[in-house]
Amino acid sequence: MADKEGINRPLLAELSDAQAVQLCARLREELIEDVSQTGGHLASNLGAVELTVAVHRVFDTGRDRLVFDVGHQCYPHKMLTGRRELMRTIRQLGGLSGFPKPGESKHDAFIAGHASNSVAVAVGMARARTLMGEDYHVLALLGDGALTGGLAYEGLSAAGESKEPMIVILNDNGMSITPNVGGVAEYLARQRLKPQYLTFKKMYRRFMGLTWLGRRIHRLTHRLKKAVKESMLPSSMFENMGFYYMGPVDGHDVGGLTRLLGYAKDCGEPVLLHVRTVKGKGFLPAEANPDAFHGVGPFHPVSGKPRSPGGPTFSGAFGDALTRLGREDGRVCAVTAAMLTGTGLERFQNEFPRRCFDVGIAEECAVAMAAGMAKQGMIPVFAVYSTFLQRAYDMLLHDVALTGLHVVLAVDRAGLVGEDGETHQGVFDVAFLDSVPGMTVFAPASFAELESMLRRAVLEISGPAAVRYPRGGEGGFREDRSGGPAAVLRRGTDVTLVSYGPMIQEALEAARLLEAQGVQAEVIKLNIITPLRPEPVLESVRRTGALVTAEDCVPNGSVGARLARSLEQEGIGAKLALCTTGARFTPHGSVKQLRALLKLDGAGLYEQAMEVLGREAASGCGNDTAGPG
Repeated sequence: MADKEGINRPLLAELSDAQAVQLCARLREELIEDVSQTGGHLASNLGAVELTVAVHRVFDTGRDRLVFDVGHQCYPHKMLTGRRELMRTIRQLGGLSGFPKPGESKHDAFIAGHASNSVAVAVGMARARTLMGEDYHVLALLGDGALTGGLAYEGLSAAGESKEPMIVILNDNGMSITPNVGGVAEYLARQRLKPQYLTFKKMYRRFMGLTWLGRRIHRLTHRLKKAVKESMLPSSMFENMGFYYMGPVDGHDVGGLTRLLGYAKDCGEPVLLHVRTVKGKGFLPAEANPDAFHGVGPFHPVSGKPRSPGGPTFSGAFGDALTRLGREDGRVCAVTAAMLTGTGLERFQNEFPRRCFDVGIAEECAVAMAAGMAKQGMIPVFAVYSTFLQRAYDMLLHDVALTGLHVVLAVDRAGLVGEDGETHQGVFDVAFLDSVPGMTVFAPASFAELESMLRRAVLEISGPAAVRYPRGGEGGFREDRSGGPAAVLRRGTDVTLVSYGPMIQEALEAARLLEAQGVQAEVIKLNIITPLRPEPVLESVRRTGALVTAEDCVPNGSVGARLARSLEQEGIGAKLALCTTGARFTPHGSVKQLRALLKLDGAGLYEQAMEVLGREAASGCGNDTAGPG
């Protein structure tokens, strides 16, 4: 009988292995077709189909807690929990999230968008279960990439020490954790995972636990077996942490996975199931190039080719600019946290392999390592998405700023990023970077400005510096050649519009709409937003008496909030509209849709400026393309 969210667990549990294989094939076909229309995370989901079906044959995720790590592999889970018909809306405004989201379904146990936290979250849930006297199972599903993050090991250590019954599923699709030692090891690994062996082990443990002598014999044989196993099998690290290790096993054998999960379910202790999968399984283009198909735009489902060719991006422009700087100065190094391709560093790596470092999913390590390099005379440039830089805030303060080290941050995906939604919108860095003493933050609006500002950050600034730029390509604005901290792009007498980065194009559009209504707007573009030099804005507002700021960031710590404080300190009375994303998390949707939804596009800024001026906005100047809110 299906529950209210659509999953028919009894029927799924009663599937034969052959039927489960057929279900996996259908899910894989639908995944390819759906993601080819919407874009999204493909290769990781294709590799986790059998694993997901096996989990749902054994566990009830409406009650049992399945915690994903990052959540790149959650699409099959969504399809099996009542959302199969909605997959064409994934990552679209008002549609399904591309990540697990508890507000979307009771089957999504926890929010997941950043890596390495799943085991720590799962052990917290297991401890809560015990303390509250409740009865449900807890699982954490993480990929081998998440094990490059220190938090994963902190969680594993806590889980093993807790002795709480829980299952950690390690989806190993490319990294060997510890290599097997020869054919004997492979033979033993196969034997210890046979159903007969697992059944015998369970019965033996129960029987020997009935008497004190049996318990002593069990402890002795367990120690002897452990000593032999540690010398030959890739399990010692996890077992030393307190886990019962199972694996490595074939992650595409849905029947075998189902039986092993059933056994792990009854173990009554922390279990680590090591599963080997093929990223991109079942789609040849993705299998051949899994990195390229990790996150994709719409593509042709047969060839895998993009439906529309991609253009130049800020990430690519950054990579090219940094490569040119690397040629000029041998001290320039590049650092990334598992985002070499995403941040555009391939060219730098190809040309300077000894000066390009990927630390894995470990932003804290990246910043601390960059601090060490800077202390010894190098010029490290850490390329990182805004949303992931949040994880390294302590290192920015303690390791970099406290001694004024020259570490450069290339903050990619700053501002609204679109379809990846709440967990990935880069709307917090404006505030937290401004709180770092000695920090200089540049805000380029074009590729040309990105190169010139990166050059200044690398070669002219002495302390910590950041260059923040958006996802995707540039808009209509090309370059401000003034070189100053701010520039007046348009003179006006009625209202002052202030913005920075690519948002300046929306401010210019708002000024055009205002002019059509007889309102003359002065547009000021900020090139450096930290430390903020408010003098050009204050001078303008003294004349206009009204200020509208436009930023795709949260209000607290925004440039607008800082400008308002400066106006108050200077005793300048003005009508204000500080336009931001608001004190909330921004949902998923295209950047264009989100700007319209938040009234941060030209039409929305025009309306807010007219409201500040106490005038009625002309009909037809608004934007109704935002979709459902």
